[in-house]
Amino acid sequence: MRFDVLTLFPEMIESHLQYSILKRAVETGIIDVNTVNPRDFTLDKHKKVDDTPYGGGAGMVLMPQPYVDAYESVERQENSITIMLSPQGEPLKENLVKELANYDQIVMLCGHYEGFDERIREIIKPREISIGDFVLTGGELPALCLIDAVSRKIEGTLGKIESANDDSFADGLLEYPQYTKPRNFRGLEVPEVLLNGNHKDINEFRQEQSLKRTKERRPDLLY
Repeated sequence: MRFDVLTLFPEMIESHLQYSILKRAVETGIIDVNTVNPRDFTLDKHKKVDDTPYGGGAGMVLMPQPYVDAYESVERQENSITIMLSPQGEPLKENLVKELANYDQIVMLCGHYEGFDERIREIIKPREISIGDFVLTGGELPALCLIDAVSRKIEGTLGKIESANDDSFADGLLEYPQYTKPRNFRGLEVPEVLLNGNHKDINEFRQEQSLKRTKERRPDLLY
């Protein structure tokens, strides 16, 4: 899987890839993450990428020329998709993550300030995706969330791909409680069913706990 990220702050993306599971995925070639800075495509000697909005209003708007030229510089694979990280987009949920994992390349546009000149949307025609009903200062954090979530679905990123199958939302429910050593901690015991070695009982217990936790915390997932 190849990720191409158009961002004014490539260091934000690159630094995150220096740690943990994503670092190993990059080093082993499971994923490839490339950053493209629209400032490198400006026609202005000051590397200007934004300007005041027509019609007035607060803030600055990202200019179309640097972003469109930066996007067109990216070599596109046949099985690729272009995404704009935007609070106006469709929610990034489990089914969408699974869908995105089927692509060979994901190109992402990270915004800033008051957002994109509308002509960027009209020319590039990206699929818009949001990580929640709130506004951030830029698209880099949502892009990293997307890279992380999609990478987990790619064979080889995790030690065992089955680990992702037990995550919250994988089957529409929240994940069951997990326990490890010690068996007793401050008077709190590990449930006995997890110690008896009966996998049928363990699976039933975990399913019951998943359903219980979902009803308590996210009943909306059940209807």
